[in-house]
Amino acid sequence: MAKTAVDALTDEDREELSQTFKLFDRDGDGFLTARELGDAMRAMAQHPTEQEIQELIKRPEGAADEGPHLTDFDAFLHIMAKRMTVPEPDDQLLEAFRVFDKEGTGIISAADLRQIVTTMGERLTDEEVEEMIKEADDDGDGQINYQEFTQMLISN
Repeated sequence: MAKTAVDALTDEDREELSQTFKLFDRDGDGFLTARELGDAMRAMAQHPTEQEIQELIKRPEGAADEGPHLTDFDAFLHIMAKRMTVPEPDDQLLEAFRVFDKEGTGIISAADLRQIVTTMGERLTDEEVEEMIKEADDDGDGQINYQEFTQMLISN
């Protein structure tokens, strides 16, 4: 059976989400309005745009168009669980680096880079590969470490 984002939440996560929901359910009716949902998400260090909030609370197909659409705790739990389990950018960068670091040495060598770009369909000369490494290689050791890799991606 596939594990959902909600299944991945710890008891502490669930308690924190429950407390946040109760705090922002200002009228105590068990539902959050769009505004309350946005405020609750921001309190949980999420930064949804107004458009994202509107998408999250979109009415189900065929639902009556009367009154505001509200989010109950179960829906809030699912919304937040998905957002909380999205990999952090640093995690994504590390995963990308590991793809390039074939030997798991913590560096990307010229051979690693050549293999990657060839796999992607690029034909580069040795000089072109060396030039790519030189551009990213801040410490001049002829290889790209994780810090140089992230700096290269961020600056491009």
